Order: sequence, then C-alpha cells, then structure tokens
Amino acid sequence: MTQLTSNEWIAQELSAEPLRSKSLVMTVMGDAIAPHGGAVWLGSLIELLAPLGVTDRLVRTSVFRLVQEGWLNASREGRRSRYAFEPRSLPRFLRADRRIYAPPGLHWDGRWTLVLAPNGSIDGDLRTAVRKELEWEGFAMLGPGMLAHPGADAEGLLDALDRTGGRDKVFVLSAAELPEVGSRPLGELVGEGWDLTAVARSYVDFIARFTPLLELLRAGPALGPADAFAVRSLLIHAYRRLQLHDPMLPIELLPDPWPGSDAYAVARAIYLLVYAQAEVHIDAVLRREDEGAPAADEAFYQRFGGLRG
Repeated sequence: MTQLTSNEWIAQELSAEPLRSKSLVMTVMGDAIAPHGGAVWLGSLIELLAPLGVTDRLVRTSVFRLVQEGWLNASREGRRSRYAFEPRSLPRFLRADRRIYAPPGLHWDGRWTLVLAPNGSIDGDLRTAVRKELEWEGFAMLGPGMLAHPGADAEGLLDALDRTGGRDKVFVLSAAELPEVGSRPLGELVGEGWDLTAVARSYVDFIARFTPLLELLRAGPALGPADAFAVRSLLIHAYRRLQLHDPMLPIELLPDPWPGSDAYAVARAIYLLVYAQAEVHIDAVLRREDEGAPAADEAFYQRFGGLRG
C-alpha cells in the first residue's frame, strides 16, 4: 500500500466498492459546499463529482431525488440550475456536521432521555416514523413504546418529533437512578439497547483502511488540488457513514478502549494534510461559474478541533 501513488490510491478506493451517488452528493454538499455559502450551480457540482466516478446523469438524478426528499431546493437562472440546502433540512445538516467534525468526548450526567408512546396512543405509521427518526438520533428501543438515550441532543429530538408530527403525541421525560434502592446501575441499560460490536468493528476497519493512506501522505509530496479534493471527499464519505451509525453514547458508557477515538485521530490527521489544497480546487471550480462564490467561512476552520495551526 505504501508504494501506491495518490492517483493509484484514489482509483483503488473507487473500485473497491460502488459508491451510492446520492450519498456521495450529500457528502460533497456537506463537506465542500456548505462552507462556501451552501449553494452550487449544477455544472460546478458535476465537475466536482466527475473524478469520484459520478456521471453527469447520476448527479442530475441524485439532486432531483434530494429535492423530492426535502434535503435540497432548486432554482433556475436561464438554462442553469442552482441547488441549495432546503431551510427545513438545514438543522439536520448542522447536527451531522457537529457529529462528523467534533472531537469525541460526550460526558454523561447520569440521566436518560425517555420517549414514551404507550400502546394505542399513536397509530402504527406514526410509531414507525418516530422510531426510525429517533434511531437515527441514536435512540434505542428498550421496550414496547419506549425509546431511550443517555446523552440525547435536545435540538435533534425536537426536530425529529416535529418532522414526524409526533411532538404533541408522545411523552418525553428525563430519568435518573434513585439512590440506595438496590437497583441495577442505569449504565447497564446500554447492553440492553445497543449492540456496539458492529460500530466498533466499523471503526477498526476504517483505521486499517485509512492508516496506510496517512502514511503515504506523510511520506510523499503534497497532493495537487484535484487529488487533495478527491482524497478529502472519500475520507469524509467513509467517516460520515461511521458517524451516522454511531449512537454517540457518553464515553463513560462505552467499552474501554473505544476505537472511535483512534478513528477520529486518523480522520483528523488526513484532513489536516489535504484540506488546504482541496480548498484551492473547490474555489477554482465554483468560481468558473460564479466569480463571486464565497471562500470557506470561519466555521469551516473550526472543524476537527481547529484546522489553522
């Protein structure tokens, strides 16, 4: 692996497994477009995604579906189309952004957030929708009609309930252990609700997959702008998938050692090596269609604990 050039690594990564074009469009929108004003002309998006194996037709199909699903909105100027984040989806993008780029280390205050929907209180379709959305937020089903999380994000919970129409139809409460009653410690509920084996294995696989790339980047010359963008996009695409399947439990309730911490360190180290040259490529592509396309905002430079210096 260490003998590969960056172009060979990119080609190997693209051929290793088919990448879902819609998911890759989401990755590029979040990682590259969001810091540059959150909007992009279709031609620029096609140019950015072409080296990642996404054809013109697949980009068009992907953005059409993302508009239909409420993630993006579209506008036209003459024959050109422009895509931006749908305002209603923006809070979810911002929470995903925090999950992907923030250092791990959520601490537990000993409390659980419970969402209760007793039998017969909501219909089956709404129950399924609420469960699906809250599982995306890291909740687990601990019993019939009861979802729980020991470190729930209140903003994410509220948004999920609003989106499904369940806000005024379920009970939401905070629970803590009653001292000196001889009960099992609440921390043991993690074993009842979450199987962290697959999550841990995914982090270990990520480390094995990207550590050789890190060694290659450290040993070789700096990548050119286009290659740096491809590496950064493939890195975040892989790391994003891990993060969005991680229930983000407090560190006190995770196995020790937890491979998520090492995976974060690998992702951060690679990102630091390629982000600046990738930005050169992103700026050049966006400004071919829009001379006034903004540079990356200050929030971009806060990713991974701070990119500058």
